[in-house]
Amino acid sequence: MTIIDTRTPHRKSFIAGATGDWEIIIGMEVHAQVTSESKLFSGSSTEFGRPANSNVSFVDAAMPGMLPVINEECVRQAVRTGLGLKAQINKRSIFDRKNYFYPDLPQGYQISQYLDPIVGEGRVLLDMGEETIEIGIERLHLEQDAGKSIHDQHPNMSFVDLNRSGVALMEIVSKPDLRSADEAKAYLSKLRTILRYLGTCDGNMEQGSMRADVNVSVRRPGGAFGTRCEIKNVNSVRFAGQAIEYEARRQIDILEDGGTIDQETRLFDPKLGETRSMRSKEEAHDYRYFPDPDLLPLEFDDAFIAKLAEGLPELPDEKKARFIAEYGVTAYDAMVLTLDRAGADFYEAMAKGRDGKLAANWFINEFSARLNKEGMDVTQSPVSAEQLGGIVDLIGKGDISGKIGKDLFEIVWAEGGDPAEIVEARGMKQVTDLGAIETVVDEIIAANPDQVAKVKDKPSMIGWFVGQVMKASGGKANPQAVNEILKSKLGI
Repeated sequence: MTIIDTRTPHRKSFIAGATGDWEIIIGMEVHAQVTSESKLFSGSSTEFGRPANSNVSFVDAAMPGMLPVINEECVRQAVRTGLGLKAQINKRSIFDRKNYFYPDLPQGYQISQYLDPIVGEGRVLLDMGEETIEIGIERLHLEQDAGKSIHDQHPNMSFVDLNRSGVALMEIVSKPDLRSADEAKAYLSKLRTILRYLGTCDGNMEQGSMRADVNVSVRRPGGAFGTRCEIKNVNSVRFAGQAIEYEARRQIDILEDGGTIDQETRLFDPKLGETRSMRSKEEAHDYRYFPDPDLLPLEFDDAFIAKLAEGLPELPDEKKARFIAEYGVTAYDAMVLTLDRAGADFYEAMAKGRDGKLAANWFINEFSARLNKEGMDVTQSPVSAEQLGGIVDLIGKGDISGKIGKDLFEIVWAEGGDPAEIVEARGMKQVTDLGAIETVVDEIIAANPDQVAKVKDKPSMIGWFVGQVMKASGGKANPQAVNEILKSKLGI
């Protein structure tokens, strides 16, 4: 297969070596477990956390005479994912046998797809600061997962858990368009977000339902591609970034010392923060692919695709564009607001009919920060979208200040209740009476003649007076009114 480099060298992503700059070339093969109640070719459950070997049918155990039967829901999920990736959907695809030594796959080969996958070329857009980068998708194909070998239960025997054997995977193969660890992490995160929006994979990398094989090579900027090494089964976004940075530096050091890179498969050790050799890298011919004789070609029509397309949710890129246009938020805030579908829905429920920018500020800075502190997601929040929206209303109308709003948020988080009623019952309403504020200002000025003398030479000292007035008013004085009255009284 000829690989075409479509990206212009980007100097800010270069790595400085002893003999000059180097560029990292990264491609990813992401294995995403299909959200389905049963496996790809059998009726066995896919429930996570079951006792070892309890999700195993005769098909999964490769008993003689047992034949695979395609799970239609897995096909639908693969097509929906392809549509979400703006990819070509192939109406005819073929399942192949991939021959390889699988100690935890009883049939001794993997049913996968090779030359004729279910989904062809697509794209993923990455928000990288002020620029948007398009990463090409080479293909998406369906295949069955292997089981799990367990080596730490006995001093001289290994055990095999076949619960995962035969579970449906979507292998999503990117083009070699990634140029830095940051881009790779952004790609993994964005892909996981798209899958979760679609509901085709839960994206739980810690449970192994999404994992990445990361291909890394280095070259002189704009030169020919170098020899790549594959880092196998990386199960976190953070580890992917660490693995890439280590592997790129390892390869650069070898090349600058006059050595050559061996094409191989490597593993990343997160404790040591380094990759180590696992085995020499296989090529496609090593797997001796041939069409599986037990499975007919997979075929469907335009009507099947159109029906699935109709049921797609609004995806992150489209939602981001709408949030910018409808709620007036910045591109960055819109990106943050759409990272999670449940979070985006929560924001929209609280922002509807309100100041979208103020609502975004509260969602991102106060609400999300508190959720992170408590180790919770938005679905576990004790504060509802209506309650948070009520706090935003009170601030927007000037009934309370931002500082009082933070105190009110803490009360609602701990005790619940209607924000407006809490403000009335506890006397938290902001003081907007200019006469009352002026009285407090006069008292502060009269009590601090030395500071008054200094402020005319140093106008920035007005902040000290603002603080004193706010303190004297219990934080209830309107800050804007305080500033205006102070400037007038102090003559600055």
